[in-house]
Amino acid sequence: MLKVKFKKLNDDVKLPVKGSSHAACFDVYASSINYTQDSKVVVGLGFSTEIPEGWRGVIVPRSNLTKHTWVINNSMGIIDSDYRGEWKVVFTKIFLEFGFFPYVEGDRVAQIYFEPVHQVEFEEVSELNESDRGIGGFGSTGVK
Repeated sequence: MLKVKFKKLNDDVKLPVKGSSHAACFDVYASSINYTQDSKVVVGLGFSTEIPEGWRGVIVPRSNLTKHTWVINNSMGIIDSDYRGEWKVVFTKIFLEFGFFPYVEGDRVAQIYFEPVHQVEFEEVSELNESDRGIGGFGSTGVK
């Protein structure tokens, strides 16, 4: 079992929790909400971690975010094992004309999970093996 050291940055912070025994992710809660001048919302989760080497944390949206016109700024956030600062989520509004940020402090705002980091070595070559797809780009394997 993976053990992640978890440090509360204030007394009111809630530990991440699973919504059900079979949930793949842990829900995390807003500890602070700050509005930026460039129409983004930075949500502090109120904790920092020590993730074992060879692992990373991943922040992803909760499914209820589909009801709103907000997205997590980079679709998912990566927390490296050597990062010791506060976990945060940055949200951006899709349409600036209407709507308010749907969360307040204490609400579940995102989900997190952990996955192994694979060691990768790049090998520079002058040619690649042929494949059925070849150089076909976005949408090239879809039904026509």
